[in-house]
Amino acid sequence: MSRVGSRLQDSVLSVLMKLVLGGSWFQSRWVLVLLGAGSLLLLVHLQDLTETMLQQNSVWSGLMWSDLVSTSLVWCVSGLQVLVGPRWPVEKPPVTKRHRKLLKNSPPPGGEEAEQHGELARTVASRRRLLMEVCGRYQSGVSGRVVSRRQVSRVFVEDRSQLLYCEVPKAGCSNWKRVLMVLGGSATSTRDIPHDAAHYANRLRRLDSYDGAGVARRLASYTKVLFVREPFERLVSAFRDKFESPNSYYHPVFGRPIISRYRANASLAALRTGAGVTFREFVQYLLDVRRPVGMDIHWEPASQLCHPCLLRYHFIGKFESLEEEANFLLRGVGAPENLTFPHFKDRNPREERTSSRITQKYFLQLNATERQKVFDFYYMDYVMFNYSKPFTDLH
Repeated sequence: MSRVGSRLQDSVLSVLMKLVLGGSWFQSRWVLVLLGAGSLLLLVHLQDLTETMLQQNSVWSGLMWSDLVSTSLVWCVSGLQVLVGPRWPVEKPPVTKRHRKLLKNSPPPGGEEAEQHGELARTVASRRRLLMEVCGRYQSGVSGRVVSRRQVSRVFVEDRSQLLYCEVPKAGCSNWKRVLMVLGGSATSTRDIPHDAAHYANRLRRLDSYDGAGVARRLASYTKVLFVREPFERLVSAFRDKFESPNSYYHPVFGRPIISRYRANASLAALRTGAGVTFREFVQYLLDVRRPVGMDIHWEPASQLCHPCLLRYHFIGKFESLEEEANFLLRGVGAPENLTFPHFKDRNPREERTSSRITQKYFLQLNATERQKVFDFYYMDYVMFNYSKPFTDLH
């Protein structure tokens, strides 16, 4: 803390002591204001401490201390009714034996591995700071709301490792479910879990299946994880998977109404099967405020699926560096050394994985106005997770 800050802090504390010792605690109208100022100084001091710890230790010290800073300030000030606005409804996360154990799992100082871990720790902390800034700018009142069951319905729970993972389809969720199954003991290897078993027979519990106390306790003490993907790329990946490959659900349920609404002179075969939806037709459906069929999780924005401003994730990873960041996280939570994040692709394995090059090819089928509207649709994902504009003509 600066010398000015230290002097101001000493002044505030001095005045408070005089008020207390002089018997004027309840008469002074300024005491609550001074307490608020003192709390803000405490926040500055703790933030400095957080940055120091983040530089010296692993990602976990920065993440956990960051939670303690923000939550402790709310408890300290709101308990005296100085804080303007609602309080965060979840209990303050304690520094538990588990958290101290996580610090021990950090790599020893020195060496290339330690340098890589330090860089990853700084990257994750930077993403989290950016997200909090964006939340403060666009959704400042969200953090005070009570969490509903619907808002945690996409969050999977792994109690052994005390992990909460929010599922974002087309951002590595199949393999994440495999990893959670191995961590939970329902499988011995990610290789042994077929795609359908990962999604439909995974024995994983969702957070909304617990009672209110169970939800609050896990939100307060478990490590909350979110992995995201470049929005345009994720959208193209979903379209290719659901509409360009045989699919007994998406073709009749989504394909038929899309073709019926947006294709002039559609053939009877297309109307009957729902096969052959074009990317432009799919985008027309996506942007239609009166969609003929509802939204689907495979193309719903991650900011709406996982409610990051409300749930305040500790670890925000990216699909673009999925394996490296997932393995970094697994080592941090004490996963078995032989458990690494799988890299195989078992959905349409012969098809090339959707890349930025393939994404550009699909979006060039649209005109500039359509691309802009899709960008606007995913705008919060781009801002929250710091993705660059994929086309230069976007604004």
